[in-house]
Amino acid sequence: MGTETVRTPAADDAAGRRREQRGWYFYDWACSVYSTSVLTVFLGPYLTSVAESAADADGFVHPLGIPVRAGSFFAYSVSLSVIVAVLVMPLVGAAADRTGRKKPLLGAAAYLGAAATAGMFLLDGDRYLLGGVLLVVANAAQSVAMMLYNSYLPQIAAPEERDAVSSRGWAFGYAAGALVLVANLVLYLAHDTFGVSESMAVRICIASAGLWWGAFALIPLRRLRDRRSPARETTVTGWRQLAATVRDMRRHPLTLAFLLAYLVYNDGIQTVITQASVYGSQELGLGQSTLIGAVLMVQVLAVFGALALGRLARQYGAQRTILGSLVAWTLILGAGYFLPAGAPMWFFVLAAGIGLVLGGSQALSRSLFSHLVPPGKEAEYFSAYELSDRGMSWLGPLLFGLTYQLTGSYRDAIISLVAFFVLGFVLLARVPVRRAVADAGNPVPERI
Repeated sequence: MGTETVRTPAADDAAGRRREQRGWYFYDWACSVYSTSVLTVFLGPYLTSVAESAADADGFVHPLGIPVRAGSFFAYSVSLSVIVAVLVMPLVGAAADRTGRKKPLLGAAAYLGAAATAGMFLLDGDRYLLGGVLLVVANAAQSVAMMLYNSYLPQIAAPEERDAVSSRGWAFGYAAGALVLVANLVLYLAHDTFGVSESMAVRICIASAGLWWGAFALIPLRRLRDRRSPARETTVTGWRQLAATVRDMRRHPLTLAFLLAYLVYNDGIQTVITQASVYGSQELGLGQSTLIGAVLMVQVLAVFGALALGRLARQYGAQRTILGSLVAWTLILGAGYFLPAGAPMWFFVLAAGIGLVLGGSQALSRSLFSHLVPPGKEAEYFSAYELSDRGMSWLGPLLFGLTYQLTGSYRDAIISLVAFFVLGFVLLARVPVRRAVADAGNPVPERI
C-alpha cells in the first residue's frame, strides 16, 4: 500500500514563500541592467556628447532658457532625478502601506522607468533635452520601484532567512548586469562588424536595458502578492504621512541610529563607485577600455561577494559582517592611494577588492534594516531607507570635489573618503541590534 505525502499548512506557507522569493530575485535581475549599462557605462558620455553637439559657441546649452555648460548637463539631470525621487517616494510609500497594494505601484514605477529607458533610443542629433527628461523619469522611477521592492523583504522571508534572501537578490542583479554588459561591449567594440555606427550601437545598448527591465519585471509581478494592511486609523497621505512616519521613527531611536550609520557608510560606497573611473582616468591615466573592463570585473565578483558575505552573516551575524566589510573598504581605499599610474593590472586588483565587498555590504544592510521595521510599516520605513540613500548621496562627491579643489590631487580626494567608512563603523558598532529588533516589535533571530 503506497504512502501519501500530506502537506501541512506550514509546508504550504513555506512553499509559497519560496515561490515569492524566487520571483522577488528577478526584479533585481530586471532593473540592475539599467544601473550598470545605462547609468554607469554608456549614458553619461553619450548624453554629454549630444549636449555638446547642441551647445552654442561658448559651450552652453539652454534648457528652459537656463545657461548650462554642456559637460555638466548629465550631472545636473542625475541631481534633478534624485530631487524628484525624494519628493515622490514618501507619497508612494504611504499609499502602499495604507492600501496594501504595493504590486500595482511597483509595476507602474517599473514600466515607467523601462519605457523611459527604451525611449532613449531616440537620442540622436542634438536631442539633449529629451535625454535629460527621460533620464529624470527613468532614474526617479527606479528609485521608487526599488523602495517598493525592498519593502517586500520582511513579508517574504522569515527573520532567519533574510540575510541569505537579500544577498541572493543582489547577486541576481550583479549577474544580470555582467551578462548584459558583456553583450553590450561586444556590440559596442565591434559595431563596424555589425554594420552600425558607434552612436547607433550605444543607443541600442541603452534601449535594450529598458526592454530587459520590462520583460523580466513580469516575473516578480506574477509571483509577488499583496497583503492587506490592518486598518489604519489615520487617513493622511503624502507629506503629512511622511511627517507621521518620522514621528513614529522617533519612538524607535535604535532604528534611527542604524539609518544614520547606513547613511554615512553607504555615501562612501556610492562615492567610490561613481568616482573610481574619474580616479582611474585622471590620476592613473588609464584608457576607456580598461575602465569598462574594471566595471565588468566588479559586476562579476560582486555576485560571489554578495553570496559569500551572506554565508558569513549566517555564521557571525549581519552586523559583524558589515563591520568587517567596512574595514575592507578602508583598506581598499588605502591601497588605492598608493596605486602607480599607468599600471592597469593594479587597478584591476583594486576593482576585484571592490567587487568582493560591494554586493555583500549593500545586501546585508538591507536585510539588517528589515528586522528594524515595525510590522505593517514596511513601505514607509523603506521609503526613509531609500531617502537616506538617495537624498544624502551628495555628501561624498562634495568631499571628494572639495578635497581635489583644495589639494589638486585625486589621491588625496580618494583617501578622504576613508572618513565615511571609519565614522560609519563607529556608528554601526554602537547600535545594539538585538535590542533594536525587539524594540521594533519583531522576533530576534539567533544571529543578527
